Amino acid sequence: MFIGHFGTAFAAKKIAPQPSLGTLILAAQFIDLLWPVLLLLGIEKVAIDPGNTAVTPLDFYHYPISHSLLGVLGWGVLLGLVYYLIKKNWKNSLVLGALVLSHWLLDLLTHRPDLPLIPGLDVKVGLGLWNSLLGTLLVELAIFVGGVYLYLKMTRARNNKGKYAAWGLIFFLVLVYSSNIFGAAPPGVEPIAYVGLLQWLLVLWGYWIDRNREVKT
Repeated sequence: MFIGHFGTAFAAKKIAPQPSLGTLILAAQFIDLLWPVLLLLGIEKVAIDPGNTAVTPLDFYHYPISHSLLGVLGWGVLLGLVYYLIKKNWKNSLVLGALVLSHWLLDLLTHRPDLPLIPGLDVKVGLGLWNSLLGTLLVELAIFVGGVYLYLKMTRARNNKGKYAAWGLIFFLVLVYSSNIFGAAPPGVEPIAYVGLLQWLLVLWGYWIDRNREVKT
């Protein structure tokens, strides 16, 4: 899942209005922001396998630190605690931790059985929605559209930057998602990692958006 994770970040603004959209995106995409680093370091592995599923040609055969259930729980607790130490707000800290966990739960829905439960334990899970292109599109786009709707209903632009930056991110995510779904397989593993690192720019984009928008009273 890709665009659905951003949908949860947008939707979380309804529950936790204070954190910036950038912070919410950081939480929702945290393990996918960590994964490219571990990939480049050779700690985690992925293979290009066209036909692996109907949606992605990638075989995620080894990513126990970033994508095991135990690992994700740990990252969620860590991010929540860091936010609490800075902002002293337990509710928002719990929301951010839940966003980290939501990534794994949505991946559980879409991935084939390749998600480890505990590092070192050879038990992997996944419900395999990626085996259906139509099903994947319906579920992911529904989550994304719902999240965007809640975010736009919850906030308003202070200026034109707030309006165009928000819609720019929305359309850009749809464009990237379409390219991932219908484009050619990646040329190699390293390009996957470098493109994955560019997602940090989307976090910054989220901060820029919220600097120019405000929560409706």
